[in-house]
Amino acid sequence: MPVSDFPENPFVLNADDLARLDAIREALLDPSPRRIGRLDQWGLADTYETSAEIAEYRELSIAMSDGTMIDASLSVPRNLAPGQTCPAVVLPAPLINIGHRAYLGMFPRLLQGGYIVLAYSQRGLAASGGEIHVAGPQDVADATELTNWLVQNEGVDSNRIGFFGSSYGAGTSLLAAANDQRIKVVAGTSAWGDLFASLYENGTRHLKAFEALVELFKEERCSKEFRGVIEKIRNNTIDDEVREFARVRSPREYLRSYNDAGTPILLTTAWHETIFSVPAVVDLFTKLTSPKSLLVQVGDHGNGELAGLAGLFAKPTEMAYRWLDYHLGGHAGDGREPRFGVRSEYMHNLLSDLFHDSWEDYVLPRRRFHLTGPVAGRRDAQLAEGQPQSGWSRAVKATGRDTEVVVAPKLVQTGLAERMGLPHVYKTDGIDRELAAIWTTAPLTRRMRVQGDLELRVTVKPRAMDATIVAYLLDCDPVTGKAQIISNAPYTLTDQQAGQVTTVTFPLQPAHYVLAEGRVLQLVIDTHDQFFADANSVPTSLEITSPEGAESYLDIPLGPLD
Repeated sequence: MPVSDFPENPFVLNADDLARLDAIREALLDPSPRRIGRLDQWGLADTYETSAEIAEYRELSIAMSDGTMIDASLSVPRNLAPGQTCPAVVLPAPLINIGHRAYLGMFPRLLQGGYIVLAYSQRGLAASGGEIHVAGPQDVADATELTNWLVQNEGVDSNRIGFFGSSYGAGTSLLAAANDQRIKVVAGTSAWGDLFASLYENGTRHLKAFEALVELFKEERCSKEFRGVIEKIRNNTIDDEVREFARVRSPREYLRSYNDAGTPILLTTAWHETIFSVPAVVDLFTKLTSPKSLLVQVGDHGNGELAGLAGLFAKPTEMAYRWLDYHLGGHAGDGREPRFGVRSEYMHNLLSDLFHDSWEDYVLPRRRFHLTGPVAGRRDAQLAEGQPQSGWSRAVKATGRDTEVVVAPKLVQTGLAERMGLPHVYKTDGIDRELAAIWTTAPLTRRMRVQGDLELRVTVKPRAMDATIVAYLLDCDPVTGKAQIISNAPYTLTDQQAGQVTTVTFPLQPAHYVLAEGRVLQLVIDTHDQFFADANSVPTSLEITSPEGAESYLDIPLGPLD
């Protein structure tokens, strides 16, 4: 599949995928030889014949207390002995037009693992009635009602209930668990930790990702409250209503609930996640005191678990099976105990697999690289260790146009290409130095790794009241000028006096990246990226400076590759 053909929604399925899911659904509903035999073309006949023999699958609509009908499917083991009970897993749907049917590929493992499985589409999504509330209090109440309904079914062990979800389903699962202590364990892939941080990073709206989500939700199906928030975000009216809307939908707000209940939580994310904030997921993970595990992979939102949702091997779903088995007593996984702590891949090696007990153990100590002033005869300034450098100034024009470097040329697609070993290549030699300021290290004398959290401090002097800068850290070949992105972050200043000098310190996205000998690190700062809504009044300009006592620097968790 050519990179250009990748869908921007990681859960959009091609015609063959849809045909396969339709055939699986029909075989589960009617496990006749003809229906099962149709699965032979995908090599799935034996798998689903076994599933049909051990469990009954049915689709149903479940009425909520307000009359809203929730589209769902339920699988229960056949021939349970009197009084026999099983663990149960509830699967709220990812953001996809087929809703809970996106999980059909996982059913055989879960059913053969001894689980009762309830999958459902949240209200307003796919075939469910009602309006989209974005994992709000109404969706949390629905999850509680669905759990009430589930435990009334014969064979369900009410003390062994877990939730698994991907993306929208992950957020729903985490928020449901904060409200209902009957949920004993959660596994959330491509999860979010803080919805506000995902929408509004360092005062900067993630407008492209936001509009992509709105398109997937289908605006006409959204609640009145959500439609109001959509318009406010579009108009940059980030008021208390928007903040409260995001707060109650942020798992990070419910840490006390998870910790008091000791809820085991598995989270997965990606280094170049463009939908939800990676630092917020890391922060949620680090502040959990309950049993916890974090997986960070190469790629973007939803990339890592796609194969697993289809029933194939994928780290996120394999980890989820082990996690559920360990805490609920099933046997869907490979029989091994889950690993607690941090598991990661480094860019761009999918075969890499590293384990650390905690995020603190995982990150490398940060080394401070100072931003220096222009040097005669050199196109770019230096990024160097040693003494702080003050007294210089770099002018950058804001024209509303992207430079060569952007966060991701395409949402999700760029990350999928990374997972195929095809990271996007930026030609930094072609960057207009009037539109960006660039600092470069000396060539590395050995292989190195960036591993952990990064922090940038710069002083900005805009000519207008509002200004946005975007910072990128790149891995560059000094011979060819070709580079790949390591990390990035925006920062927006508002309500400034024209010409006022403001020093800002902010984190870049965490990273795990291996650098070859001879490469250089490049810091690029410009004023526009298609991914963000910038606040610059174009045409204008700003200065990046380094006053004494507040010298500009970039802290990088950099160490040798052992």
